[in-house]
Amino acid sequence: MKIEYKFIDEVVTIDIEEYWGEIILDLDRLEYNVNHKETRRHTSLDSYLYEGKDFACEDKELYKLFEEDQEKKLHIAISKLKPKQQELIKSVFFKNISLTDYAKNEGVTVSAVSQRLSTALKKLKKIF
Repeated sequence: MKIEYKFIDEVVTIDIEEYWGEIILDLDRLEYNVNHKETRRHTSLDSYLYEGKDFACEDKELYKLFEEDQEKKLHIAISKLKPKQQELIKSVFFKNISLTDYAKNEGVTVSAVSQRLSTALKKLKKIF
């Protein structure tokens, strides 16, 4: 069996027994698979550079997240929710009250509070 190795400046061909040739081909195949699997997961951070900005994106709406007055807009959006939803959002995200504690104070189950929070966040996303 002949096995060919390609280098930058030359190609080397060697003659070996069939048994060893199959082993070498299997090892080459395994090496290729491992290298392919590893390189798929990793991306160089240099590939994200675009016009001098890291992690650039063509989506114009995304730039709204990085505006300076974003916190002001968030509070305005929260003020457009129902009073109970405002209280829930402020308690959970600004006062760091757990859903369990909030549920105990309200006299409802944790799943009910979780559902209310989910509904409030969906409305907040539409407004914001």
